[in-house]
Amino acid sequence: MTLGVTIGKFYPFHLGHNYLITEAKKQVDHLIVLVCHHSQQTIAGSIRSQWIKYLHPDVEVIEVIDDLPESPEPWAKRTLEILKPNKPDIAFTSETYGKPWAELMGCQHQTIDLQRVKFPISGTLLRSNLYKYWQMLTPPAKAYFAKRICVLGVESSGTTTLAQALAQYYQTVWIPEYGRYYWEGRRSIPYPTKWDTYEFLEIVKGQLQLENALAIKANRIIISDTDALATYIWHRRYLGEDSKEVEAIADSHDYSLYLLTEPDFGFIQDGTRESENLRSTMHGWFIDVLKQKNKPYHIIGGSHESRMLKAVKLIDSLLDIEHNFNWL
Repeated sequence: MTLGVTIGKFYPFHLGHNYLITEAKKQVDHLIVLVCHHSQQTIAGSIRSQWIKYLHPDVEVIEVIDDLPESPEPWAKRTLEILKPNKPDIAFTSETYGKPWAELMGCQHQTIDLQRVKFPISGTLLRSNLYKYWQMLTPPAKAYFAKRICVLGVESSGTTTLAQALAQYYQTVWIPEYGRYYWEGRRSIPYPTKWDTYEFLEIVKGQLQLENALAIKANRIIISDTDALATYIWHRRYLGEDSKEVEAIADSHDYSLYLLTEPDFGFIQDGTRESENLRSTMHGWFIDVLKQKNKPYHIIGGSHESRMLKAVKLIDSLLDIEHNFNWL
């Protein structure tokens, strides 16, 4: 079996890195990727390793403390210690240090896209302006960096309309309401208005799974039509009490911005809605919970056009702040 090795910070994991790994593993039976990290970096080595494993489950990823001088000799020695008793047959890099690093380990060196022709990007360039070079990030890195925006509100208050419109405006993903499909799936059972706490827990889990699945396609932001906090409030509506389990899940997931749609137009029955008389009460619950939990929220009301104008202004402001923030 031929053994290959490559090394890097993958800080962050971009398409050039991905191309390197993809091409390297074609040429060996087994590829080992060394992820160098240290405590001063804002993204843990374990997270960067997960990004690589997500796209390349067939390679071996090893995290390495980055505590050596940036010189081929100490890193060649460290690499051989890590791989012991094996030795690499080929070392793959897109860097000038690659050839001496390989020679010191007594193996071949294969340069892959040294001039960055295939993917004109580097970690340094991405760190200088993450949003400008967003499309050069790998899908799992996009999911990690994307700002999450939650549109939530009571029935017939325009949440889905606003979420879809914002996704179209920003050319990004929106996350449908998982609980709606769950409700539709159970509507023909005996006593469909009788609910149990475990169902709300399943809805929360399903919502988060759907969000995470679509997040890898995000274009800087993710628009979610509801979240676990809304499910927590719906539990109160149907069971008459709060759920600590649902609340705990809601508390463990943060969004950069909440847009609370106001029920300021007539109730529209679409065949699934059943809380018309509670719209005002539940809207108050949403405000109370958002305040209690110190969530960054704004109430969005008026016509669709005015809602879009306000929402876009808020999101653009958020993106401008994040654009000027030193991410990495």
